[in-house]
Amino acid sequence: MNGLRGLAWLLAMQSLGELLSRGLSLPFPGPVIGMLLLLLALRLPLVREPVAACANFLLSHLSLLFVPVGVGVMTHLGLLGQYGMRMLAVIVLSTWIGLAVTVLVLRAFKGPRDA
Repeated sequence: MNGLRGLAWLLAMQSLGELLSRGLSLPFPGPVIGMLLLLLALRLPLVREPVAACANFLLSHLSLLFVPVGVGVMTHLGLLGQYGMRMLAVIVLSTWIGLAVTVLVLRAFKGPRDA
């Protein structure tokens, strides 16, 4: 039952983010605003404990979330053959850029006492 409450919190935060995004014509997508709201709400045990139960359930079934991606790849094999090398280059390059930015941000926030 706690997991269902957590799922309800996740959906409520996403819906609230979507309402704020569309209602206030914000330049950010609703799910991003919802994630920020969820981040703030996770400070409360009323939200944190059910969301943790839901997250544990979703993580235990994470492999099922890759099924739609696999089906999508199989239905577009022609495009993969045509643009596969370009896509691979973009994925590898963006991964390396993301890792480099993460390292730079961690180093910037690392204080002199952490050295």
